[in-house]
Amino acid sequence: MIVPYTGLMRLVVAEKPSVARDIANVLGRHRKEKGVLVGEGWTVTWALGHLAELAPPDAYGEEYKRWRLESLPVLPERFKVKVNPKTRDQFSVVKGLMRSAGVTEVVNACDAGREGELIFSYLYELSGCKKSVKRLWISSLTSEAVRQGLASLRDGRSMKPLEGAARSRGEADWIVGMNATRAYSTKFGSPGNVLSVGRVQTPTLKLLVDREAEIEDFRPEKFWTVYVRFARQGASYDGVWFKDKQNRLKEQEAAEAIAESVKGGTGTVRKAEKKTAFERPPLLHDLTELQRNANSRYGFTAERTLRAAQALYEERKLITYPRTSSRYLTQDMVAGLEKRVGAAGALSGLAAFADELLALPKLPVSKRIVDDAKVTDHHAIVPTNKKSSGELPPDEAKVYDLVARRFLAVFFPAARFENTTVVTEVRGETFLSRGRVVVEVGWRALYPDGLSGRKEKEPPVLPPVERGQEWDVSKVAVKEGETKPPPRFSEAALLGAMETAGKLVEDEELRQAMKDSGLGTPATRAATIERLLKVGYLGREGKVLVPTEKGRALIRLLGDSPLASPELTASWEERLARMERGAESRPGFMEDIKGLAASLVEEVRGKEGEKVVAPVRRNGGRRGAGHGTSRGAGRSGSNGSVASEDSLGTCPKCGSSVVESAKAYGCSSWKTGCKFAIWKTISGKRVSARQAKQLLEKGRTGQLKGFKSKAGKPYSAALALDADHKVKLEFGERE
Repeated sequence: MIVPYTGLMRLVVAEKPSVARDIANVLGRHRKEKGVLVGEGWTVTWALGHLAELAPPDAYGEEYKRWRLESLPVLPERFKVKVNPKTRDQFSVVKGLMRSAGVTEVVNACDAGREGELIFSYLYELSGCKKSVKRLWISSLTSEAVRQGLASLRDGRSMKPLEGAARSRGEADWIVGMNATRAYSTKFGSPGNVLSVGRVQTPTLKLLVDREAEIEDFRPEKFWTVYVRFARQGASYDGVWFKDKQNRLKEQEAAEAIAESVKGGTGTVRKAEKKTAFERPPLLHDLTELQRNANSRYGFTAERTLRAAQALYEERKLITYPRTSSRYLTQDMVAGLEKRVGAAGALSGLAAFADELLALPKLPVSKRIVDDAKVTDHHAIVPTNKKSSGELPPDEAKVYDLVARRFLAVFFPAARFENTTVVTEVRGETFLSRGRVVVEVGWRALYPDGLSGRKEKEPPVLPPVERGQEWDVSKVAVKEGETKPPPRFSEAALLGAMETAGKLVEDEELRQAMKDSGLGTPATRAATIERLLKVGYLGREGKVLVPTEKGRALIRLLGDSPLASPELTASWEERLARMERGAESRPGFMEDIKGLAASLVEEVRGKEGEKVVAPVRRNGGRRGAGHGTSRGAGRSGSNGSVASEDSLGTCPKCGSSVVESAKAYGCSSWKTGCKFAIWKTISGKRVSARQAKQLLEKGRTGQLKGFKSKAGKPYSAALALDADHKVKLEFGERE
């Protein structure tokens, strides 16, 4: 039971009005006044996100009002914080309360994480408040969780390491972003064109640009595989030729020779091995895994998933704090897990699974579920004990299903399979066959269509096969294949790459161990991707993200700059995580950041390169230049989405700029009637921006591979412009 203060007043500062209402409802009866909720002995007020933020460069001197390379780097000795003009009225309310003689103690009830700590510390600093601070630290907004949190407030001084990391993150992004953006924009940006550069967004962009280069440079190679069907007494199984762990042949003649040699022969089983394999349930969701899961299953963007998760946390009280990087729970939660199982089971389609768990003598809790050592600020995202009442909006319903289903799945046994490996020899050639039988479905019962929502292709069930048996070769086939380039990044794949700083890591537990050294944090990755889209460095094509010509141009300019290195930026994130734990020095970190910014500016001064042409609007106008943001990215001057891109060349029909859109490289004067376009996909081949540029400049490209006929046969051709400025194919040799 919370005992309210009598006489003097306790002030509670929440991050959002909705959270303030939840806290006030727990504290007791209250009345609403402008910007506050007032009860007996306490008052709850709120921020509106960032009421205060780091001041722009011109706050440090007149010389920084204009963007000039000569005035860089900007390295403030002490950072200035300013009030956001849009929320000045609410700031005045908070400041007045913090300075009020009637307030004896302040409770920081902003979101329990790095960003929430930063929002409160700026308010506290600008208000000139000196009063003692308590910290409300909760992972869900149910009345029970708020009540428990208020009954066990933390000493605000214990949060100093987190505050230091929060300030360092903001200042580091300001220093690197402001200096790099101004340096590259003034030297290489054309009039009205800001080249936004950031500590996290730029290495993320490089991951995509490097992948696109791999795809463009990829040259497909043909290969052949030999398949054999073995038959005996009405049963059969298939095998594929292999030797020294390779099952592909580079020469068609060699494949056909093997096929001819085994045709009509008899195979002898040299190996028939059965092994039991176990597949453990996946770990609980952190934010990145939830976003990846929603992208794979529903095509949600990371930002869309985060919005739905925030609503489920703040408004519905159905899930715990979503901006977490942990995939484990803490020991003190074990006693309440059954209530959460019951709440998850209230969801349509999950009741039978919840009932099955609740019928057990006790829930099977393992170190893969509960591990205090692997939880820092917040535990994994799980359902609260509140049952969903009524129908949720579609996005929230889907995200809640993902959270509830995963929560139930972790308590189910491992899926058990019997894997069979058979090696059959025919006239000196060996053929491999693999089969699988599901012995116990286990946790996979909750995912009948697979984790990603796409039915996974299972190996076939083989007939009884024993070593030494002889099977007739009943059928032989040679199949032609072609190597494929690496895939483009979906948002799910990019989030995974950001989590591991670009390293390809599929193992869940290893990824969890690397969480402190990724690009950004779970809370910021969605915003980073949206930022890259907004400033025109990326475009969406269906479910994949593709770098635009502007994005590629920036990465070409950066070259081997450390700012484009995922490893360097990941090391900063790791140091920030150490700072949160009190194991890293803030002054030392900031000195290193300043040193990096100074070296980046010097690097730009010595660089040579072409200007990046300003993005062109579809109506022919140009975007205005911005002045940078507190996170170090220049504003584009447009609050709409980026649909067009930098000029790739001159339209051969009307002389306007040719720009990139989602499906084509087209004339920017299309609204006034020019219909010139180079489609991005021609006869099954993707045309790159570089190839489109070459076509515009020379009227013809070189011979390109990858075109396909209606029958699916590949061929080479050049792209050329005919007399009417239409794109045609000039055929080369059939492949």
